[in-house]
Amino acid sequence: MSVHEAITAHTRKMHSHLEVFQALDAEREHAIEEAVQACKAGQPFSITAINQAAARINEHAKHGISPTRPYVTEQMVLDYVNQLNR
Repeated sequence: MSVHEAITAHTRKMHSHLEVFQALDAEREHAIEEAVQACKAGQPFSITAINQAAARINEHAKHGISPTRPYVTEQMVLDYVNQLNR
C-alpha cells in the first residue's frame, strides 16, 4: 500500500467516525429538545434518552477522534428552562 493510499484510508476512517458521532449527537440534541419542551409546558420529562445517547457517544469516542458529551441531570434541564424564561 502506498503512502497516499494509507493516508486516504485513514482519512476515510476518521470521516466515517465523525459521521457516526454527528448522528449520535443529533439524536442527543433531539432528546434534549424534547425534555426542554416538556419541561417548559409543565409536563413530566425524562433524561433517560439524553443520557443513553451520551453513553453511546462516549463509548464511540473511545475508538476515534470525536469528543465526549456530559450526562444530564433533571436539575440541569430545570435550570436551563428557568434561564430561558428570564
